[in-house]
Amino acid sequence: VSVPCSAILSSYLLGERLNLLGKLGCLLSLVGSTVMVIHAPEDEEVTTLEEMTSKLKEPGFLAYAAILLALCFLLIFCLAPRYGQSNILIYLAICSVIGAFSVSSVKGLGIAIKGFFAGQPVLQNPLTWILVITLVASITTQINYLNKSLDIFNTSLVFPIYYVLFTTIVITTSIILFKEWVTMTVVDIIGTVCGFLTIILGVFLLHAFKDMDVSFGNLPQVLQNEQPAPVTRDDKNILIEVDNSSIAPEDKPKVFMLYT
Repeated sequence: VSVPCSAILSSYLLGERLNLLGKLGCLLSLVGSTVMVIHAPEDEEVTTLEEMTSKLKEPGFLAYAAILLALCFLLIFCLAPRYGQSNILIYLAICSVIGAFSVSSVKGLGIAIKGFFAGQPVLQNPLTWILVITLVASITTQINYLNKSLDIFNTSLVFPIYYVLFTTIVITTSIILFKEWVTMTVVDIIGTVCGFLTIILGVFLLHAFKDMDVSFGNLPQVLQNEQPAPVTRDDKNILIEVDNSSIAPEDKPKVFMLYT
C-alpha cells in the first residue's frame, strides 16, 4: 500500500509528477513483490532466545551478515560521498541493507518480549541487549539516509525503489537465517525468480524514464490517419512537368523551354 499511496500523496501534496511509465513501474513492483511473498516459504518456528542464538551463530548467516556489513561500509564511506547526491540507489541501498539487521532484531526482540511476559529471564540474556543496540543503530541509520534521499530526489521515486530493495533484502535474509529454501518446491522457486524479474522491470521503468513526459494524453495515435506533407518543388521541376504534359491546362500560361 505504501508505494501507490506515496506516489499519490507526493503528487497532490508536494506537486511531484509521476508519468505513465512510472505508474506502470509502481504497479509492476507491487505485482513482483506480491508474487515473491506468495511463493516465499513459511518462517521456521523459533520460540526462545536460545534457538534464535543458535540460528544467528550458523556459518551461513555469519558469512551473509559479514557481506552485508562490508557492503554497507563500502556504500557509506566510499560511494555515498561521491555519488549519493546524484544517484538515487546509493542512499536507498544503504537503508535496505541495514534493514536486514533491523528486521532480524525486531523478530528476536519479539521473541524476548513473549518470553518476558512468560516469566523467562530474558533480561539476563546478552542477546536481548545486543538486539536492542542493533535495532537502535540500524533504525537510526535508515532514518538518516532515507531523509537525505527524500531531500534530494522525488518522493514518488524514493518510496517505490526503497520498498522493492528493502523487501528483496528482507526475504533473502529470512531465507538464509531460517533455511527456508530447503522446503521450497520447484514452483515456488520459479515464482520467486519471476517475481524478482518483475520487480527489476518495474524499477527500470520507474527510474529510467522518470524525466519523460508520457501520459495518456500524448501517447502516439497509431491508428490516426495522417495527411501527407506537401512536397515543395522548385521551378525547374514545374517547368519539366508542364513541358512533358500532353495537354496543358487552358487556364494556365504555356511555358516553352529553349535548349542551346
